[in-house]
Amino acid sequence: MELPDVQIENIAVSAPKRLCIIGAGPAGLAALKVILDTPQYKDERWIPVAYEARDQVGGVWLPALPTADDPPVTPLYDSLTTNLPHPVMAYTSFPFPPETPVFPRAHVVETYLESYAKRFNLLPHIQLATSVDAVERLSDGQDQWKVKLSTGQIEVFDFLVVCNGHYRVPRYPDILGLASWRASKKAMHSAWYRHPMQDYGNIVLVIGAGPSGLDISSEMAENGTTVIHSVRGSSSEDLGNIKRRGSVVEFKNNGAVLFEDGTIEQGITFCIVATGYETAFPFLADPSIIRNTLPPPIPPIPKSLYNSSFHLFPLAKHIFPLSYQHPTIAFLGLLIRVAPFPLLEAQARATVHVFANPSTLDSTREAVDIMARYASLSSVLGSEDPLEIAQSWHRFEDHEQFDYRDDLYEFADASTQEGTSGIKGRIVVPDWEKKMYDAKGVLRQFWVSLEQKGLAEEWVRGVGRNGLHEWVELLERMLREATKDSGESARGETIEADQSKL
Repeated sequence: MELPDVQIENIAVSAPKRLCIIGAGPAGLAALKVILDTPQYKDERWIPVAYEARDQVGGVWLPALPTADDPPVTPLYDSLTTNLPHPVMAYTSFPFPPETPVFPRAHVVETYLESYAKRFNLLPHIQLATSVDAVERLSDGQDQWKVKLSTGQIEVFDFLVVCNGHYRVPRYPDILGLASWRASKKAMHSAWYRHPMQDYGNIVLVIGAGPSGLDISSEMAENGTTVIHSVRGSSSEDLGNIKRRGSVVEFKNNGAVLFEDGTIEQGITFCIVATGYETAFPFLADPSIIRNTLPPPIPPIPKSLYNSSFHLFPLAKHIFPLSYQHPTIAFLGLLIRVAPFPLLEAQARATVHVFANPSTLDSTREAVDIMARYASLSSVLGSEDPLEIAQSWHRFEDHEQFDYRDDLYEFADASTQEGTSGIKGRIVVPDWEKKMYDAKGVLRQFWVSLEQKGLAEEWVRGVGRNGLHEWVELLERMLREATKDSGESARGETIEADQSKL
């Protein structure tokens, strides 16, 4: 859609720059907070505004009822808790309150995000109930962005920070017969799931082994439902009310489903597809900005920006389009398998540094880094298939996220770079945070056992009143108690480990 022309007067060089943040969820709030920390904002050289489509901040953590047809604005189910201990999950600049449950429920996280916005005075800069409907680049050489809002207003900005989240467009697997089951209301995506319902029947198939698939399978089984849990590459195994199976090959008639090992399960009354979400930027419909298809194999690195629905490519530092001569747009929050909140603050630091000091982003070095990652993933996957690489591109393994955060803060430290302007100092990820991230599965299982015994509240009583070190001490104590008898490793659980406890 072409937006109407906007007349722009000649403005003095010293005029303030305008920054548009799309979304006021965790990423948008982090971006806004860091912008307010900059000398550019404090000297009134930057004017930020964040647009949020909903009537409160919080993004995916703000609950919403599922709609009949359109995907709900959030996939939060009623029993959802974090899968990370909150001292690891929290923004680096803002801990959760004292006595917060170690693995809090969604409403606690939403309250935390609201408190973050109030603590750093973000709300005056956020326009609620206002969505960004369309964005275009101005073609007059000024490297600005024309933004159309749901109010009908058209605004022009110098910088754009995209923080729209990626839990809105459900991803469905390409399985024979699934479309027919969906059409007959016998299958749905987990985006619509809130709690077990009688309408689902007594034999439910759940596809997917991510956090949602695991949680939904466990909850349904605890509710007395027989759950057939489809996990790619898994062998058949029955674990109480849960029957673990491999990938689904075909949905047949009369409730029959064929699996990859030839097994056929009969009498399935409903299917919940927990297979994730697509990366989508509906307001960036202009193909000159983003092409919505798989990028070609490299080399060479393409000159256009591609959205495969799994990844955005090529991006410098997983943030900045490499193809743009002047870095005036940033994409935050694309990475998966990470502790998101502290990583978002690190990405925001890199974003404001590049906006203020564009020459610090070395496009040649970034291209080399992209080529190196492409080669590394190809080697690990044993494939140069662009789709397989796309699926893995923004997924970080082991401690890669922590090295990435350290690198971003080092890159964005204005105190070490002569001739740059920005935030001085850096943050280094502490060893305890890495250790507790690795142990998240063990810690979560132990916390659930404390809740079941009615001891959880006692364990956190008073913790955090005197600082973060009390939370670290509590996590260390939990880890010792969880591992002292069994002797099991404190290493974080993989999907297979999670499955073994179903």
